[in-house]
Amino acid sequence: MRNLSVVTEFILLGIPHTEGLETMLLVLFLSFCIFTLMGNLLILLAIVSSTWLHTPMYFFLCKLSIFDIFFPSVSSPKLLCYLSGNSRAISYAGCASQLFFYHFLGCTECFLYTVMAYDRFVAICHPLRYTVIMSHRVCVILAMGTSFFACIQATFLTTLTFQLPYCGPNEVDYYFCDIPVMLKLACADTSALEMVGFISVGLMPLSCFLLILTSYSCIICSILQIHSAEGRRRAFSTCSAHLTAILLSFMPVVLIYLQPTPNPWLNATVQILNNLVTPMLNPLIYSLRNKEVKYSLRKVLQPVAFFPGR
Repeated sequence: MRNLSVVTEFILLGIPHTEGLETMLLVLFLSFCIFTLMGNLLILLAIVSSTWLHTPMYFFLCKLSIFDIFFPSVSSPKLLCYLSGNSRAISYAGCASQLFFYHFLGCTECFLYTVMAYDRFVAICHPLRYTVIMSHRVCVILAMGTSFFACIQATFLTTLTFQLPYCGPNEVDYYFCDIPVMLKLACADTSALEMVGFISVGLMPLSCFLLILTSYSCIICSILQIHSAEGRRRAFSTCSAHLTAILLSFMPVVLIYLQPTPNPWLNATVQILNNLVTPMLNPLIYSLRNKEVKYSLRKVLQPVAFFPGR
């Protein structure tokens, strides 16, 4: 990629309309980061230390927890840095890295939710063939595939954005480098690239959402055919946690990238919820509605006082 830019660094202007709230936001966002790290590490520890959780569903949940730890780290270090009074400047390479890793981690999670929906589809609709279909080899291929295709998507979007010349203003009217705000600073006509980016960013989550919708339509039909009330309750309980996480992940994408007239303050608010709050809530969503995870967490947190019969 040839760099025609004369801009060597950008200035992040931060979250719109939050002047004077830096200290409060610093404490709030730092708390989100700490709780996200602690919650996802506990989920990982509970799954890794419990042999009965070594199943495809929890294997993918492990990967989701790992990416939920890294996802906030794309934008939060620089955000916390300038909220504490330090420089708002970010290098050209740093800005490109932010954009790449934001879309790489975000796309991976999007693909991962789709794979998790397929896993639930096989488990509920084809229970007798579940271990054959979701073999160890298949799980590894699916897990690696989510990151591989996310890398392709993120590379395409980053190249699309930074092959433009940036030779004028360098103030990014946002709290991190993302496609819509970066295109505004380019010294070239970006209308064609905006359309390509819009289709690319919109098509990927839409395709994933349609696949998830198809999986859950089949799942609901299968659940309704279960005669046991306890069986239906357990199936709905497992799927409701996944659906809640999917809605929290996909709705911000729709609000941010597919709105006809962007609203900077709304975008920042929604994106903070997506970047910091959703990764913090995922451990709660998956643990509070799941008896197996709660059992494992109690065992991890109370290793001495825990007795299986209690």
